[in-house]
Amino acid sequence: EVLQVDPDTFEISSTSIKLHWTCTFPDACQGMRAMCRLAAPSSPPCEAQEVNGEQVLHGQEGTFTCSPLQPFTEYNVTIDLPPNTTLFSWLFMTEETVPDKPEKLWLDPDRGSLRWNLLPSCNGEIIGYQLSITARNAGDSSVLETERLQLNGSVTEHRLPGHGPGSSYAVMIRGLTAAGAGPALMREFHTSLSDTPRPQGTGCRSARDIAPSQGTAVLPLRPIARPSEAAGEHQLIVATTHNASVIESICSGQPQLFNASVYLAAVLNLSGPTDFVLGDGSRGQGQHNAALRPGYDYTALLRLVRLSPQVATAGAAALCGCCRPGL
Repeated sequence: EVLQVDPDTFEISSTSIKLHWTCTFPDACQGMRAMCRLAAPSSPPCEAQEVNGEQVLHGQEGTFTCSPLQPFTEYNVTIDLPPNTTLFSWLFMTEETVPDKPEKLWLDPDRGSLRWNLLPSCNGEIIGYQLSITARNAGDSSVLETERLQLNGSVTEHRLPGHGPGSSYAVMIRGLTAAGAGPALMREFHTSLSDTPRPQGTGCRSARDIAPSQGTAVLPLRPIARPSEAAGEHQLIVATTHNASVIESICSGQPQLFNASVYLAAVLNLSGPTDFVLGDGSRGQGQHNAALRPGYDYTALLRLVRLSPQVATAGAAALCGCCRPGL
């Protein structure tokens, strides 16, 4: 009854605890001491320093602030009246913040897999990892496939996309807590793995049966999904350009659709090889297989968007079929 501390006024962040107190009988509160201490000894790898959070309180009301503190750590805050009367005691947990940058990422050549160490839950509970992999052709550095994945927090390995010998892989990984994604670790790997097959359908082929008068051309398509993978939808995207940056944007999964030069021609459920008539004028929800205009260069890219139990979002593998109706 001497001291009142309203829990509704607690202000807790990842680095501080603040509480407001009121003394009902100021004469009885003289010499009160507020203290902040680690609730339990810390241990590696999440070692927290003891905080020198002690303050003599004066007057009828005021604020006690304890900082700087370690995120995602328990602290005990007490207010005592000497010699041995405890007026207030509360166990606090500081807020989570984003995790630290992963320290190690390596390629296991025997398994053809990327591997990393689990991040410690020092700043918050690790709920997952964001992984981005861009595979490039050994010969001309063109983008073969881009994957953007979100993996479970207990996963420490992911198999590389299978491509031909000598392919290079630009990899980015970062940890996730409830507070968000932490800083990214980026590495590049060059592999000569001969036992990882090239994904079916990845590569460049020419269109055939080009008919300028009808604005159509025939594209031979094959599914991109690898065996045992969960297949999703195949998107056929058409670009009226051979600009490398535009093509890479499409392959990386971030195309600017429905502008003058890039559009979604069709969404396909490919289960086997098929011939697709490009430019027949058909329309669907958000799709337009527009007629090809004579004299223009076109690049058609087949993009696979897939979802597996551990993959929140997935990028695309690209197949380009180049045609020029004016020729």
